[in-house]
Amino acid sequence: MTQPALGPFDPTPAVGEQAPDFTLRDQHGQDVTLSEVVRAGPALIVFYPFAFSRICTAELRTLRDELASFTDAGVQVLAVSCDPTYALKAYGAAEGIGFPLLSDFWPHGQVAEAYGVFDERAGRAGRGTFLVDSRGVMRWAVVNAVGQARDVADYRAAVQSL
Repeated sequence: MTQPALGPFDPTPAVGEQAPDFTLRDQHGQDVTLSEVVRAGPALIVFYPFAFSRICTAELRTLRDELASFTDAGVQVLAVSCDPTYALKAYGAAEGIGFPLLSDFWPHGQVAEAYGVFDERAGRAGRGTFLVDSRGVMRWAVVNAVGQARDVADYRAAVQSL
């Protein structure tokens, strides 16, 4: 079910490998650590280029509106961008987003780079999505080109395959 990488990105790790652990601050200034999140159940990690941008906002609104389909399955949604926490706090409040918006601002793009979706030239994350199981193993991954929106139905299908 893995789609080949599109654009300049080569997602790392591969499906079946251990996902890189990380700790990032959310929009409320709280640390979120992947290995702690997955102890409670799988995590869907959604990297996106910029808060307040048109395509990213549409994608995150869809996740917001369909969040129950993930939480009911025991999956925690984590959205990651290279925006600072202050911007993410304003963005989350403006959009009514109830899941963690994680800041990969400093060291700039370090987590996106670990997942193979950091665009160093543009200083932003690419559109990479990764489903990590409760053991921290990558179970599904897809990377879309910068201007290509993702389909939430693909996320739901990946979650159902766990």
